Amino acid sequence: MAVAFENLITPDILKPARYLGNERLAVHKQWDTAVIRWVLTYPEVYEVGASNLGHIILYNILNAQPRQLCDRAYLPGTDLAAKLRATNTPLFAVESKRSLGEFDILGFSLSYELGATNILEMLDLAGIPLTWQERLQGNYPLIFAGGQTATSNPEPYADFFDFFALGDGEELLSEIGLILEEGKTAGLSREDLLLDLAQIPGVYVPMFYQMTASGAVEALCPNVPKRVLRRVATPIPAYSIGLVPYVETVHDRLTIEIRRGCTRGCRFCQPGMLTRPARDVEPEKVVDAIEQGMRATGYNEFSLLSLSCSDYLSLPSVGMEIKNRLKNENISLSLPSQRVDRFDENIANILGGTRQGSITFAPEAGTQRMRDIVNKGLTNEELLRGVKTAWEQGWDKIKLYFMIGLPGETDADVLGIAETVSWLQRECRAKGRRPLNFNITISNFTPKPHTPFQWHSVATAEFKRKQNLLRQTFRRIRGVKVNFTDVRISAMEDFIGRGDRSLGKVLRRAWELGAGMDSWYEGLDKAFTAWENAIAEAGLDWKYRQVENGEWNLFHVGEGDEGEVLPSPKSLDTPLPWDHIDTGIDKKWLQEDLQRALEAAIVPDCSFEGCSHCGVCGTDFGHNIVIEPPPIPQFAGEFVPNTNKTQRLRVWFGKQGDMALLSHLDLMRLFDRVVRRASLPVAYTGGFHPNPRIAVASALALGATSSGEIVDFELTQPVEIDTFLQKLAGELPPDIPVYRVEQIDLKSPAANQILDKAEYVIKVAVSREVTSVQWQNWIEAIQARDEIFYEQITKSGKSQIVNLRSRLFDLELVSTYNSEAESTAVLCYVGSCRLDGVLLRPEQILSMLEAVAGKEEFHLLHIHRNQLILAV
Repeated sequence: MAVAFENLITPDILKPARYLGNERLAVHKQWDTAVIRWVLTYPEVYEVGASNLGHIILYNILNAQPRQLCDRAYLPGTDLAAKLRATNTPLFAVESKRSLGEFDILGFSLSYELGATNILEMLDLAGIPLTWQERLQGNYPLIFAGGQTATSNPEPYADFFDFFALGDGEELLSEIGLILEEGKTAGLSREDLLLDLAQIPGVYVPMFYQMTASGAVEALCPNVPKRVLRRVATPIPAYSIGLVPYVETVHDRLTIEIRRGCTRGCRFCQPGMLTRPARDVEPEKVVDAIEQGMRATGYNEFSLLSLSCSDYLSLPSVGMEIKNRLKNENISLSLPSQRVDRFDENIANILGGTRQGSITFAPEAGTQRMRDIVNKGLTNEELLRGVKTAWEQGWDKIKLYFMIGLPGETDADVLGIAETVSWLQRECRAKGRRPLNFNITISNFTPKPHTPFQWHSVATAEFKRKQNLLRQTFRRIRGVKVNFTDVRISAMEDFIGRGDRSLGKVLRRAWELGAGMDSWYEGLDKAFTAWENAIAEAGLDWKYRQVENGEWNLFHVGEGDEGEVLPSPKSLDTPLPWDHIDTGIDKKWLQEDLQRALEAAIVPDCSFEGCSHCGVCGTDFGHNIVIEPPPIPQFAGEFVPNTNKTQRLRVWFGKQGDMALLSHLDLMRLFDRVVRRASLPVAYTGGFHPNPRIAVASALALGATSSGEIVDFELTQPVEIDTFLQKLAGELPPDIPVYRVEQIDLKSPAANQILDKAEYVIKVAVSREVTSVQWQNWIEAIQARDEIFYEQITKSGKSQIVNLRSRLFDLELVSTYNSEAESTAVLCYVGSCRLDGVLLRPEQILSMLEAVAGKEEFHLLHIHRNQLILAV
């Protein structure tokens, strides 16, 4: 049964369009036709979750399954969360508007060590017990988690999930769905159903395992695997096309995966270890997915995704092919952090254009010795060549990522970061060019499970000392902005990330004390205090101090040549809380690679050189797939905006239903995408940032409906009015109806320049019974006055006295309704609505009523704009 959505999602909620669930390409399947009903529950705000590629892919795959339905839910903003609790309304899925408790299974993305508190918040808002033990009694959905953190070390979170999906989910979730369907049909108990799920490779069910005194996790019964296999799947680009949000998201673009997995072997990098082997996507499939995706979504930007895009050898040819095909559509390409040693003119060409974005490199360490220790495979010469290529191709600002606290690091290595940046600046100077600026992020190395550095340990005090060392040095270097990661966050990530099942009570208490992810941004001190108090109440503060002091229990204090704390040979064989997760990499190989790191020995990339014998390649996980690149097409030239205007069409449209909760900026972005999808020949402005010539006459207040909006389109070639209307209306959502289209002389002014008046119908309430005669008397009192003054604050913050009566041209009573609690009236008025700011807003009608009605207090219940009136 759907929740009372209209009462919850009102204009006073921040970005209410987050919760509409009516995005383009959203899949709405019939509830009654589905046997198994999923919700992909993303434990972050909508802007983050809706643009997550894994979220989109799994949503599309699950909805492609017969007899299965997949809806979505996101962490609500604090305002909606408070409203849900105040009204005793459970958290709901955005498409069906049904409470999460009505579904069969909820799948959470767990990709960050401290993200579990958001999951507990969502479960609590949904009225679902937090632990699997509590859920054994009652009819609750199955709760599972997937993602990098869940695959790496599920133990700290084991209390809260019925099972974990380890590794790639494309094939795994479909298999889970089949077992659920069979179990539901057979009427299996919850425990029997979970036992069936535990037979699927990649499914880890904590209730069938226990932590022993040695720290190892062992199976409780013989019919579950001793070690649970990580799943591996081949990327399918076509499933990346979907969900075009109306609000601006964190990654507001089409994203297509070109390569999954990385075999570079960076010893600090958990994703590189957890996603092996490396698998290239066929270039033709990438190109087809991008071309189809851009047509289907209307985005003006796309991104190619991989842990190391530069290792996708087809990148220059794929990028150039797409850039040539979409040359006339003002499309730009963005890439995540680049391998600086592979960055060349070919990659620079596909990134350049009219909207040249930022560029990011990750040298990780400031000296050659440290880069060898972490197996970065990057020389100073390669670093300079890549940075210099970017600078020569027009980039004046480059982002660089470094880490401190790595094994074997000395103060000379730390200061080498500043020396490297200064050296790059000196080498990239030329007459007539701006000096090269850098935006530097220096993070604290956090050891991760399943990496050679999982046995490393760093003290918080040492991090602080090294940060201060760099701060003092960078003060003397101009043109550099430096950002440091807070050491407290790093210590907490380490404590949870390498923890065991005993941390479940810490996570729960931290959530109870208010340590949601949002609190890290709103108040770091408050969040950290909540975590520290939770640790202390659980009696584990001694364990946290070991992490904070760099005394993690697998180490003994022994001085090496560089003064670092070295692991003892015995400690490397100590059972770890995540040893029962079979990622494919041999633990012995990780131990050997740690020794190679301390010797600064390099291990080549096995995708392009010899096998490193890590243990992954074989029947269970497959092998590296490296595709030979096709030839790079000849560059067809950059996008040249067509500024030629041959036709102006004026469109009258409405904004109704859910679309009333769409902001003006979101509406403008929608029109941009609609004309792209409809292939309408819109003209562009000139300059460095060309924009389509689409001009909405007047912004409408959030939450207001309308049947009289106006927008002008300027086209590069004539289009029949009926054809234009059909194409435009065909791509707009139903709640934005198009009423009529007229051709306007190009020499005549735009609608927003001749806008004169607006007619509104508003619903007003007063908290007592009022007769229709009294309402009419108030209206006549307003009409009888020549002056009704009102104090308003200008955009510059200055106070200004205006005469509202001079801006009112007509006011009439349409209808009234009385009850014991309140009286409501529907009023129609015509007021000023000019580009120069002379406006009569609906809420100012209330001020006029209060001016003539004495002590009455009026409330504005609804706004509808009937029409915009243009000057003749």
